[in-house]
Amino acid sequence: MEKETEERFIALETKIAFMDDFITKLQEEAVENQKMIQFLREENQILAGRIQDLSENLEIPNRRPPHY
Repeated sequence: MEKETEERFIALETKIAFMDDFITKLQEEAVENQKMIQFLREENQILAGRIQDLSENLEIPNRRPPHY
C-alpha cells in the first residue's frame, strides 16, 4: 500500500512540475502578446491621425462619377 501511495505522489509531483512549466510559458506569452497589442494600438493611433490630417486637407469634387 505504501509503495502505491508513493507512486501516486510521484505521478502528482510530475504533473505539477509540467503544469508549472506550462503556466510559466503561458504567462511569458501573455506578456509578449500584451506588449504587441500596446504597440499595435499606438501604431493605429498614429495612422488614424495621419488619415485625419490627410482627409482634412483633401478636396473631393462633388460631381458624378464617369460611369453614370
